Amino acid sequence: MHHRLAPSTARGLLYVALAGVAWGTGGPTGALLFQYSGLNSTAISFWRLLGGAVWLAIACGVLARDPIIQQFAAAPMRYLLSGLGLAVCQLGYFAAIPRVGVAVATVISLGAGPVFIALGARERITSTLLVAVLGLALLISGGGGTGHGSLPGIALSLLSAAGYALTTLLNRDQQDPITSAFLGFTAGAIILLPLAMTGGLTPAPVSWPLLAYFGLVPTALAYALFYTGLRAIRASTAAVIALIEPLLAAAIGVLAFHEHLTTLSLIGAAVLLAAVVLQAMRE
Repeated sequence: MHHRLAPSTARGLLYVALAGVAWGTGGPTGALLFQYSGLNSTAISFWRLLGGAVWLAIACGVLARDPIIQQFAAAPMRYLLSGLGLAVCQLGYFAAIPRVGVAVATVISLGAGPVFIALGARERITSTLLVAVLGLALLISGGGGTGHGSLPGIALSLLSAAGYALTTLLNRDQQDPITSAFLGFTAGAIILLPLAMTGGLTPAPVSWPLLAYFGLVPTALAYALFYTGLRAIRASTAAVIALIEPLLAAAIGVLAFHEHLTTLSLIGAAVLLAAVVLQAMRE
């Protein structure tokens, strides 16, 4: 296997920030898919991971990456668990929404993720990380959601965060992040397939361009950038920088869907952005 030089810290921060931007387009895309694809959340998650795997398979061929089978054989459990983490992250989040609402599910899954990652990587939970979680909570809860404190919903949100943390920790220091992401997506799609089949797998033709975009930008590109950035910066820092995702999603909601942010949401956005910048400067 060829060893590739890790990016510099500045580039690692840039890659993770760009990953957060790409992820930020995923929420609006997912909302459109719910409206036009005729698929349930599990089927959409399956197509997302499968689409990401297809795009990355193309990238591996174009970039002449190391043989995929050889890389999988070197550490099969790593990639199977990474795929499991991706599947659990998706399933836990979507299953939590009807139980606690979008706001609570988002705050818990995205907010607990960096904390789990810091604990798993044995890194210090910094005040900046906690401020970022506070900003996220203000940003999301300021939207006036009606989520409630269902214990199963909270547990599912935490499970989603744990899945995100698992795949993040498993993909630190990977020599070939693109192939690693491909293997994780493939495993995750296979894990989701039996569940997705129970609700129907055939998307409406009008949604195919959306599915292609969903697999390319907020999935293949975002995770490839994120895993590449993990080679240069701490996992907990990467998780905080990636919280650019809800900031961009909120901006898209305002600009494209004519949503309105409350004063509390604006304060949360400012706090979250400040925490992201401070965390990057400390790295």
